[in-house]
Amino acid sequence: MTDAEWAAVRDHLHVPAWMNGKGGQPEGYCHRQMIDAIRYLVAGGITWRAMPADFPAWDRVYAFFRRWRAGGLIGEFHDRLRGKVRASEGRDAEPTAAVIDSQLVKGAASVPDASRGFDGNKKINGRKRHVIVDTLGLLLMVLVTPADCTDRDAACGMLDRLRTRHRKITLVWADGGYTGRLVDWVREKLRVTLEIVKRCDDQVGFVVLPRR
Repeated sequence: MTDAEWAAVRDHLHVPAWMNGKGGQPEGYCHRQMIDAIRYLVAGGITWRAMPADFPAWDRVYAFFRRWRAGGLIGEFHDRLRGKVRASEGRDAEPTAAVIDSQLVKGAASVPDASRGFDGNKKINGRKRHVIVDTLGLLLMVLVTPADCTDRDAACGMLDRLRTRHRKITLVWADGGYTGRLVDWVREKLRVTLEIVKRCDDQVGFVVLPRR
């Protein structure tokens, strides 16, 4: 990416002035290379030190990532890309409905006890990831908790923040794990409808449910 191209991207995304560095010698790496390196690391699930030699040195890539994350730029990249994908599908950039769900993940031996728990229902010791997506499946919010954290407890904080970030959302679909007082609390406090999509009693095995 040339200096002129980066300037155009920076102006379009309203990148803060500190992205240009703090003076001294000019940056020796192309920002496009840094973005590609970060994407490679995330897609491959590798460690920073395992960065291939085709990319800049891992410590320089990490330094860029840390600076961008501290300035909120990583989140802004994600949100703007999500808006563009929605627009390409003929949707408004801001969603009006969402889906919330969770998934248990067995914790490895290296996972500290303080950040893991035991789910007595599914007999899994590890962590739970709570995810909110729009109706296209694009990520809106994610929260990782110990496995013993209930869906309703995690949803309280997540839906509150979701309402703050995405004011147009007025409907959220969920499964039976979110039933109870949470439905009333969301309607009264957040002015959002939490619609529970339940399985039929005669269903056997995994069945894809609408809005789930």
